[in-house]
Amino acid sequence: MTAVIDTPTVHPAWRGPGLYSADEISLDDYHRDIVPGGSLSSSGARKLLAPSCPALFKWERDNPPAPKPQFEYGTAAHKLILGEGPDLVLVDVDDWRTKDGRQQAADARAAGAIPLKRDDYEQIHAMADALRRHPVAGNVFDPAGGTPEQSLYWIDPITGVTCRARPDWLPNPGKGRLIIPDYKTTRDASPDAIAKAIHTYGYHCQAAWCIEAARALDLADRDAVFLLVFQAKTAPYLVTVVQIDALDLRIGHAKNAVARDIYRQCTDTGHWPGYSDAVEIIPQPEWAQKQEAEVYL
Repeated sequence: MTAVIDTPTVHPAWRGPGLYSADEISLDDYHRDIVPGGSLSSSGARKLLAPSCPALFKWERDNPPAPKPQFEYGTAAHKLILGEGPDLVLVDVDDWRTKDGRQQAADARAAGAIPLKRDDYEQIHAMADALRRHPVAGNVFDPAGGTPEQSLYWIDPITGVTCRARPDWLPNPGKGRLIIPDYKTTRDASPDAIAKAIHTYGYHCQAAWCIEAARALDLADRDAVFLLVFQAKTAPYLVTVVQIDALDLRIGHAKNAVARDIYRQCTDTGHWPGYSDAVEIIPQPEWAQKQEAEVYL
C-alpha cells in the first residue's frame, strides 16, 4: 500500500513576499499565517521577548485563543474609522443576559457581524465623528487618501525569517514621507497614560516593525513615519496623535532584531525555551527585601 502524505495547502492568493489587499488576504487568514513554513508578526516578536518567552509564543501560536466579546468594541470602532471589518448590527435590548439579547447576539456573530446595544452603537459613531474632526487624525484616515488592512510580507535579510505586518492604514503612493497611522481605543488618551502604554504594550516595537516592512517592500525610504492615534472611549472622545520618540524607535528596531534571531534559532532547533533552563536565584522585589532586612536583620 502506498503511503498518503498530506501536504499543506497553500493559500490561493499567496505569491511570496509583497503587498496584499484585504480582499486577497482576510484578517483571519493573516492571523492564521498562510506563509508556508510560518512567518513572524510584530505581536509575535514581542511575545518572544521578556517578560514573555519563546515557549509562550509557541503555545499561543499552536493554540490560538477564541475571539473574546470584550474586544468587539475596539473592532467596531476600527470598522467605522477604517471602513474595513465586520458589519455592525444594532441589537435593541437593554441587557445581553435576556434570552432575546443572547439570541440576537449569537445570530450576529454567527453571520460574522458584531452585535452592539444602542448605547454602544451610538457611542462608537460619536467617536468616529470626533476623530474625523481632529485636524491630524481626520486627515491621515481620509478615505480618499489611502487603503486599510493591507498585509505586508518580507524576508529579513539578516536571519532569513519571513515577516508579516498588517497596518491599519497605508496612504496612496505619492511623493514625500510615508505616514503609517495606527488607531487604538483607550480608557485614557492623556500623554502620561500613553507613555505607559507604549512601554507596556511595546508600541515602539510595533512602530519600528511597520517601518521595517515599508522599507523592505520599497514603499518608503528612511523618512517613513509611524503615528499612533489614540482615542478615549468616553465623551468627549479625545484624540491624541503620537509619534514615537527617536530613541524609543531605535530601541524598537534593536528588540525586533533580537526577536527575529530568537525565532530563527528556535525554528532551526525545535527548542522553544521557557523563562529559563537553569536554576535561578530570584530575590523579593527590592522594596520588600529592604523593608524586611531593616526589621529582621
